[in-house]
Amino acid sequence: MSRQTGPKASKPEPLATPMEEGIIDFEIIELFFFAYRDFVSDPDAILEKSGFGRAHHRVVHFVNRNPGMTVADLLDTLKITKQSLARVLKQLIDSGYIRQVAGPEDRRQRKLYPTKSGRELALALAEPQSRRIERAFEGASAEVREGVKAFLSGMRDRQRAD
Repeated sequence: MSRQTGPKASKPEPLATPMEEGIIDFEIIELFFFAYRDFVSDPDAILEKSGFGRAHHRVVHFVNRNPGMTVADLLDTLKITKQSLARVLKQLIDSGYIRQVAGPEDRRQRKLYPTKSGRELALALAEPQSRRIERAFEGASAEVREGVKAFLSGMRDRQRAD
């Protein structure tokens, strides 16, 4: 479809009707938007006080969940480039939340560990999220919880054996 330019280009008609439900489940999509917005809102407020953002949150979370993981492992987990990680990781190291240690066999390998402050930050960020999850599961059976976990696992692009 070609796009007209210049003085005679027609303006697209505005559509006044919402997209209709059909093969696309807009309700679930919107629930994801709102759930994600609210799920990250508490950690975002905590991170903002330190001048950090969601990328810092992800790094702090995964380093605390996997102390000693390599930078390569973290890049693979987050699916980001070295350049994207470098600034965030430097800020977390300089702020004393993460320590980077050379590998015992290969000095070029960089292993990442949380510090006590990094562990405290990770817990401070996870606690409001955990409370939100528990409120959502209030009164739900163990089967419902397992179903939600299966659903969320199914949403991932790449399944991992845990």
